[in-house]
Amino acid sequence: MIRSFLERFEPLFRRLDRIAGGRQHAVRAAADSMGHPRTRRAFVAITWLLVLEFAIGIAAVVVALVLATGGIPVEWPVWMRTVVVLGMTATLFYFAWRASLGYYWGYSRLRLFSKIFPVITLVLAAIPGLYPVWMVTEQIVFSLILIGVADYLDSDHMRSVFPRPQRG
Repeated sequence: MIRSFLERFEPLFRRLDRIAGGRQHAVRAAADSMGHPRTRRAFVAITWLLVLEFAIGIAAVVVALVLATGGIPVEWPVWMRTVVVLGMTATLFYFAWRASLGYYWGYSRLRLFSKIFPVITLVLAAIPGLYPVWMVTEQIVFSLILIGVADYLDSDHMRSVFPRPQRG
């Protein structure tokens, strides 16, 4: 049911792919590699890790709302962080979904951002007084989960499924 719903929007997704993937937007992994059990297991694990990321993002919003409605001031950086995390996670879901369909650009973007976002997040968490302790903890957990995603994507198997395309 979900698959048939998404297929209706495939022309829109292909346009987004063209923007996000650039000249490699149509490069795809071999179908037999995508059907390999290790590939499928990796994408199942990645999806669950991203679901966990999203749940943590929602929990951060809920905590901020509870604090704010309880009269405890919630600073602007906390609100921005909650919105940014949800936006980032949605983007990562899109990359993971397109990668799971074999698109090299989705794999490469997901691999890149799953390495960059934890570094940025941990640097921000280390700035004294920027975030309350509960949000610093959330950022550390967020980073660890994304490092897990990067670990799946950097496996020898996944790199063999998605070899770097030739230029030209």
